[in-house]
Order: sequence, then structure tokens, then C-alpha cells
Amino acid sequence: MLNCLTIKNVALIDNVKIQFNKGLNVLSGETGSGKSVILESLNFVLGAKAEKSMIRHGENECFVSAEFDVSGREDIKSIYDSLDLEYDEILLITRKFNLDGKSTVKINGETVTLSMVRKFTSFLVDVHGQSEHFYLLKNSNQLDLLDKLGGNLVYGIKENLKNTFYTLKDLISSLNEFGGTESERENKLDLINYQINEIEKADLKLGEDENLSQIKEKLNNQEKILSSLSTLKSCISDEGCALDVLSGAERAISNISNYSQEYNSLLERVSSVVYELEDISQTAQNRIEDFDYADVDPEYVEERLDLIKKLKRKYGDTIEEVFSFLDNAVIERDKLLNYQDCIEKINKDILDCKKDVYSIYKQLSDARKDTALEFSKHVITTLKELSISNAEFKISFTEEPSFDECKFSSSNGFDEIDFEFSANAGEPLKKLSEVISGGEMSRFMLAIKTLTAKHNNISTFVFDEIDAGISGVVAKNMAQKFYNLSLERQIIAITHLPQISSMADNNVLIEKVDENGKTKTIVSILTDDEKVNEIVRLSGGDVKSNTSIMHAKELINNALEYKKSIKSQT
Repeated sequence: MLNCLTIKNVALIDNVKIQFNKGLNVLSGETGSGKSVILESLNFVLGAKAEKSMIRHGENECFVSAEFDVSGREDIKSIYDSLDLEYDEILLITRKFNLDGKSTVKINGETVTLSMVRKFTSFLVDVHGQSEHFYLLKNSNQLDLLDKLGGNLVYGIKENLKNTFYTLKDLISSLNEFGGTESERENKLDLINYQINEIEKADLKLGEDENLSQIKEKLNNQEKILSSLSTLKSCISDEGCALDVLSGAERAISNISNYSQEYNSLLERVSSVVYELEDISQTAQNRIEDFDYADVDPEYVEERLDLIKKLKRKYGDTIEEVFSFLDNAVIERDKLLNYQDCIEKINKDILDCKKDVYSIYKQLSDARKDTALEFSKHVITTLKELSISNAEFKISFTEEPSFDECKFSSSNGFDEIDFEFSANAGEPLKKLSEVISGGEMSRFMLAIKTLTAKHNNISTFVFDEIDAGISGVVAKNMAQKFYNLSLERQIIAITHLPQISSMADNNVLIEKVDENGKTKTIVSILTDDEKVNEIVRLSGGDVKSNTSIMHAKELINNALEYKKSIKSQT
């Protein structure tokens, strides 16, 4: 869960630290006081895109830190391990952003990337705002939500489908490699035959290019090579040169070698040098005698190297790669020569694979329909609890295509769906996007969140004014839903409703004040008396009015009674 959020130099916020508790945390305040800045700051530290406009006027950088308690979270521990970070039960994410556009992000003091941060935060916080209303009005997003609710069953089917579908795509690609018309295949065959003949005619040998390059180098430098070898031999073997001198030294030390092991060791070392020089001299003489390129045609060597260079430029960087190209070309030629048999086999494989894909399409569709049925029942029940007593909701599926009608164009199945809704008795179900009001959509979203919370390990849900467009009994029911959800997850809700504020376990007030000629946002945790005053304000009452105060206290007492009744049932 989120323990605290520290914000410095973001919009009107100078420096605030907000402590959060388990259960239901409610943020309230006047319009424009900075509630949205709190949410923006949270999104920022969780890895959202940063804008220079968020930096407080007159400052060079902004800073946000979020501290999470992740004790007992094996999924979070595995992310630590995968990123090679030292595990800690307290996860501290900090982020700075300056006017130059530079962003610095750290996890527990160690510099990381935003993508590394997102690996954590996608398991920690679910932020719901008004934009998500519009997200779920799109059919493809509705299908994504349904699949998430389907859990491991749907996920397993989709993984199987994806693998089988890609096999089908590969088979279709193989078929397309044969070209279209007979004329196109003939042209391709002519090209391949030319390439094969060109390589085979060259009669290349492995290592031939390196051998020829060495011969060319020796031919170009033969005078220098022979001169150097002769000089080497002369320096060693001619009269009065190295061997004569060392042989005299060898004879001298041999005269005393019998007197001690030390002298004998010296003799052995000198003898070894003499032997080595004799071998070097003989090797030089052999190289001189072997250096016979009279029969080698320099023009042939040059032409051969040019041919090899040309082939490598066309077919591969090495002779090995040229041979590999030749092998593949022969296979391709055989396929084209026997294309009819190959096409028949591939078409059979495609048909078999399509049957497999179609079967998985149907499995996926059946699993989705089962999920849709349970989901619809949950939504209807929740909406009725939130005072849409005549609510009807269902997920409609397009008609299932036959095998012959199926297009096999997607790895996501053949389903297309619509969320259909009716709020009033006697009114037909219509597309959600066509009939749902703002207040109804808020309740619909809460119904979804209470269900999705059971299908993930996210510890904190953030709701940004999800209560828009509702009041009265509906507000009371929504407050109870928030509390019920907070028994399993930490809830942070920004609200204008006194009913939700009265249900809070932790009330946070956001205020805008003028100080030394500058406007800034301040944040405070409310005491019991301050909570009463805030509920009076949210109710539109007067903090000096006994009636308003009594009404606020009544809301708080009713909330406490509800909490007690729920806890007694658990």
C-alpha cells in the first residue's frame, strides 16, 4: 500500500507530505485547491510523461517521492530480483524533473529507468479517472476488459491461439513465396538458375581467397623476401658469424662441464642455442629453395581474386556464406520445379492449421461468453445496490461465423462485442455509449472496479471524482461500496460528496492559501472536529449552524454504524 506521498514544487504545491492509511482515504477541498495536482504528482512518480508546465513558477525543478509497503508481496520481490535490485519491504520511488527536460528516477536510492519503475507500479496502483469512462466506450477496450476478467483460462487459450495463428501466417507466407502467375515463377526460376550456375562455374574452394591473397603478396614482394632470407642465413651460417662464435663458446664450456653440474647446465643451454640457430639457418635455406613461383601466372591470381570478390559481394561476405546461398538456391529451385506438389502440401497444411485456429477461436469465444454472463450479473447487482433499480446490462456478441465464413485475420479470435445497457424499466438495451449518463457511468465504473479487484494483486486503487453526477441515496450507497472495497484494498478517493467523506478512515483536506503575496496549496490530515467542519462545507452548510453540524455528525455516525455492521459480518 501507499504509505506517503511527498511533493515539492509541483504547480501550486511548495512542499507537502501526505500520509495515507489502510482502508478508505478521502481527499477533499474546494474546486481549484489542487486536488488534481495530487493525482498528477502521483502519476508523475509512477512513470507518466512529464511536462515542464508542472514545475512551480520560479523554481528550476520539481520532486515527488512515493513510499510503498510491499511486505509479503512475492510478486514485487520477483520484480526486484528480475531488475537485479536489492529487496526491501519498503519501496521508495523518487523522481526529479527540471526545466531542461531532464528526469532522474530512483528506487530505494538507486538510479533506474522509467520502464523499470513501471514494472513495479503496474502491480501497485490502479488510478481511475474520468478518462477511463471514455476508454470503456470503445468496443476493442471492452473486449480487453472481458479477457482480463476471464483470468488464466482465457489467457491460456489466447496464448495457444497466438502460437497456432502465427504458424498459419508462416504457412501462408511460404505459399506466397512461389509467386503468383506461371510467368512470375518462370522469371524467378531463371534468376535462381543463373545464380546457381555462376557459383558452380566458379568452382570455389574453402580458404581459396586467403591462399591466393598470400601468393599475391609473395609475388609482389619476392625480391625483398629472398633477400631477407639470404641475409638471415648468412648472419647465422657464414664463416665468422653467429654459429662460428657460438660453436667456439660451446667448445670452451665443454672443457669444464665435468667439474660441476652448474657448468654442465651452461653447456646444455649454449648447445640448445647452437641447435636452434642451425635449425633456423636450415629453415631459411628451405624457404629460399621452396620459393618457386615461376609457374604461377600473376594475372590468373588477380583475375581469380576479382571473381571471388564479385561473388562475395553478390552472395555473401565469405566463401562459406556463398556456399550457403548456393545450398538455399538449390532448395528454392527444386521447390519451383516441383511447385505443384509443394503448393498442394502447403495448402493441405494451411487447411489443417485453419481448422485448429477455428477450434481455438470457438474455445475462446465460449470462455468469453461464460465470463460475460458472470460479469453481467455482477454489474446488474452492483448497479441495483447503487440505486439503479431497473438496471439491465448484457454483453452482446456478433454472430459466430461458420468455418467457411471465418476470415482468420486475427490472433484475438473472431468475437466482436458491445456493452449494452438500460437504466429504465421498459427501455430496450442499447449500446453503452449511446444511453449511459455521467452519473450512471460512474456507478458502472465502480461496479467494474469491485470485480477487477478480485482478479489482480494491485494494493491501491485511486478514484478521481468518480462520484460525478450523483447525490443523495446513491451517494450513500457508493460510499458503502468504497468502504467494502477498502476492506481488501487501500482506497484513495478524491470527492465532493459528504457521504463519501464521512465514510473515510483518513480524511485529507486540500486548501489553497495566499502567503507573502504568493498562492500555494497546503495539505492537512483532519481531526474529528475538522472532519465535521469539512462535511458541513461539502453539504453546503454553515459551520456556525447547529443544524449543519448535527447533520454532519449524523452522516459520520451513520457511516460508523455501517462499518460496525460490516465488520461484524466478517
